[in-house]
Amino acid sequence: MTAESQSPLVNITERVEEMARRFSTKRAVACPAGRDSRGNTIYRELTFAELADEINRYSRGLSEVGITKGMRTILMVRPGLEFFILTFALFKVGATVVLIDPGMGRKQLIKSLGEVEAEAFIGIPPAHVARILFSKAFRTVKIKITVGRKWFWGGYTLGQIRSGEAKSFPTARTKSTDLAAIIFTSGSTGPAKGVVYEHGIFDAQVRYLESQYGYSPKEIDLPTFPLFALFDAALGMTAIIPDMDPTKPAEVDPERIISAIRGNRVSHMFGSPALLNRVSRYAEKHDISFPSLKRVMTAGAPVPHAVLKRMRSLLPEEADIYTPYGATESLPVASIESREILGETSALTAIGRGICVGKPLDGMCVRIIAISDEPINTWSDSLCLPQGEIGEICVKGPVVTKEYFRKKAATELAKIADSDGIWHRMGDVGCLDEKGRLWFCGRKAHRVVTEKETMFTIPCEAIFNQHPAVYRSALVGIGAAGKQKPVLCVELEKGQTEKPAAELLKIARGNSLTKNIETILYHPSFPVDVRHNAKIFREKLAVWAAEKIA
Repeated sequence: MTAESQSPLVNITERVEEMARRFSTKRAVACPAGRDSRGNTIYRELTFAELADEINRYSRGLSEVGITKGMRTILMVRPGLEFFILTFALFKVGATVVLIDPGMGRKQLIKSLGEVEAEAFIGIPPAHVARILFSKAFRTVKIKITVGRKWFWGGYTLGQIRSGEAKSFPTARTKSTDLAAIIFTSGSTGPAKGVVYEHGIFDAQVRYLESQYGYSPKEIDLPTFPLFALFDAALGMTAIIPDMDPTKPAEVDPERIISAIRGNRVSHMFGSPALLNRVSRYAEKHDISFPSLKRVMTAGAPVPHAVLKRMRSLLPEEADIYTPYGATESLPVASIESREILGETSALTAIGRGICVGKPLDGMCVRIIAISDEPINTWSDSLCLPQGEIGEICVKGPVVTKEYFRKKAATELAKIADSDGIWHRMGDVGCLDEKGRLWFCGRKAHRVVTEKETMFTIPCEAIFNQHPAVYRSALVGIGAAGKQKPVLCVELEKGQTEKPAAELLKIARGNSLTKNIETILYHPSFPVDVRHNAKIFREKLAVWAAEKIA
């Protein structure tokens, strides 16, 4: 009997059904549905019992039109109740949900979806228009479902899918190793890749949220990243979907976020560093606090010390702010709370140590190996570097994905086989300290290799980010690896007109990590990722910098 055949049966929708039995009348999810005459947000709501009924109704409808276990199904629906219900319904029938980051750009999006060769497509009208315009990429699609008004392309409407009864529908017998979803990376440091998620990985993530952070059914959550809202239903938490454009967290209206927190007595929220920066600045200026919040999570990019300190001042004394570390391919890996950062590690970050992302979670193994851009077929402990030495971060554990969908070369570059699992090469560089904590020093692809040294982005940038005129900085390399010229790109604080070039160059000369930086360029607004508006696209900055100094 193979290990796969012995794999336990796992499906996250079973957790939702359990919560419906335990908390039938409790709000499960509330989504914005307009505003009243005073400008207050009006919500569409579902209780846990209603959510379970809708999942059953949609599951039956999807099954009746031919969406079955293992069928790859593209889901392109705006955040809201339909997204929530459809995702769980697809899990329930055992289909493989294909989710994509809309911020990757049209060309890469179409290419990525074409590679999936999906058999079913569920989307809003504009998504179907794109499907028709680029029909070659979607030639394998047989089942089409429109969320909204169906125009000329045939298929089914969501109303037709939902028209059946809400009676119980059997959950597909999916094993922990069965394919649950294909979630595409943003493509920030190369071509977008479809990360293969098994049902067991979702289950492990839910368990970490319970055991590591204490998530419980008593909570009310404000998930500003839509995908994270799905975990709430599995944990018995109420999800208040914020009134915002999830692709522009840095431009969020802080009043709407604050109103949602205070009006719903939100106890937990997730927000990218860019969103927390905007909301906390506004709250501080208007003397607003958040007495109901007991936990804040922020991830997606390094969190500035000033943002953590400001946010901390707005919360109750006993509240926690966590900055978990991970990636689409493995999340979460490690975690640290703001008190440890503000009280200890931020001082080391300021002198170029890197950013401490905390100790690995129970069951997660983290090792540092020598930096290489080549595949490593088999794991050996001889690959590991001594404590404190910067190298490539590798992780192994229950949330580590095994492969990229139909990307053999990419899988070989990112995965290392071991006798008891798979190691994932995070694509990041860092080191482990004497306390077993992980320090993040930047992306491997962003390292600058000169004739004299290898420079890492995060340690170098931290030296300059302390200047009061600097909002953020980005180290890039111009030229071929091994002979690169280090260039510091600087985005100034809003309203700052004077360029402190002489001061920044003096800072550079005064530190051994930055002494070889002789060129500083000022950029009006760094290009960043759509998902969190915080991850700097250094590749684009490098092209811009090369043109500026040519």
